[in-house]
Amino acid sequence: MVTLLLAIIYLAFISLGLPDSMLGSAWPSMFGGYGVPFSFAGIVSAIIAFGTIISSLFSDRVTKKLGASKTTAISALITALSLMGFAFSKEFWMLCVIAIPYGLGAGSVDAALNNYVSIHFSSRHMNWLHCMWGLGAAIGPFIMGNVLTNGFNWSQGYIIVSIIQIVIALILFASLPIWKKPCGETPAIDSKEEKEKPLPLKTVIGLKGAKAVMITFFCYCAVEVIAILWASTYLNLYKGIDAETAALWGSLYVLGITVGRAVCGFISVKLNDVQLTRLGEGVMVVGAILMLLPLPQAFTLVGLVTFGVGSAPIYPCIIHSTPARFGEKNSQALIGVQMAAAYTGTCLMPSLFGIFANKISLVVFPIFISILTVTMIVMFEVYNKKATIK
Repeated sequence: MVTLLLAIIYLAFISLGLPDSMLGSAWPSMFGGYGVPFSFAGIVSAIIAFGTIISSLFSDRVTKKLGASKTTAISALITALSLMGFAFSKEFWMLCVIAIPYGLGAGSVDAALNNYVSIHFSSRHMNWLHCMWGLGAAIGPFIMGNVLTNGFNWSQGYIIVSIIQIVIALILFASLPIWKKPCGETPAIDSKEEKEKPLPLKTVIGLKGAKAVMITFFCYCAVEVIAILWASTYLNLYKGIDAETAALWGSLYVLGITVGRAVCGFISVKLNDVQLTRLGEGVMVVGAILMLLPLPQAFTLVGLVTFGVGSAPIYPCIIHSTPARFGEKNSQALIGVQMAAAYTGTCLMPSLFGIFANKISLVVFPIFISILTVTMIVMFEVYNKKATIK
């Protein structure tokens, strides 16, 4: 039974990643039909991010009312239907309206699943599950790319992914009884969650270490999204690497995170969450140094991939240790604010970096992500000191 539940949760994590890169891959084919500037992708992205932040902050209340299983299934269905809505949106304002439930659904399932796994599964599974998110994030653009390459409209790419999401949502609904059965690593928790009262946001943020871990997540996710969005442009326009090679190595950054999480699943047998996080931070620093130093281009490329590999354990390991630091009854609320801080970083910092790059030059890319990385490391140590593992 535990194997079946794990397979379903793995599937849910793939579902979580599937739509994340869809807008970026489809937008060049979308914006002309809507008669809006290319930059309007930022508006849709910001609405999705805002919805995700809101649902993350309310995840404690929702999950304790419905349970992790129902929250995941309902949120997956909302996201699936929103993707279908994207496909049939004829006007830009319709796209913006549908982006609201899209973001709300994504934030709820993210927080609920991460808390469930952090309580009931080992760090090994947390790393592998986040590796599945990376797989989903790669499949979405792959589907859209094939749709466009074969001469179809971008809307058909959204329809295909929506259908996949609907099937996954139906599987999640069918699996609801399994989540309630205690087996192996996974004791039943839905009934217990429903009896506990949600924590007020002020109380959550006031817990020892909460502010520090929120800043840690803010910095990590800011670094991740800046690298994903701007690495290829930096390599091409500043380092003089041809566009094709720059695009390849930019994608290898994400591959580095995905493969790194797969490897960390095995390493976690020997190292605990704190040790894995510090190991990842050390590898990130090495990658940042390789990018910062005036070395040949090859070192910059290796530095970027090294930086991605180092990033791999940060997010899953910190989340996994949350119940041990704050207690299981508080973990859903804490993971909710962590997710909110993470999405705030992904929403705000890429634009801020763009302003700096525009005013100065793309030379600030390794400097900017290095400053955020150092801040993340410092705040993680503050968090580690204040919120000790019980």
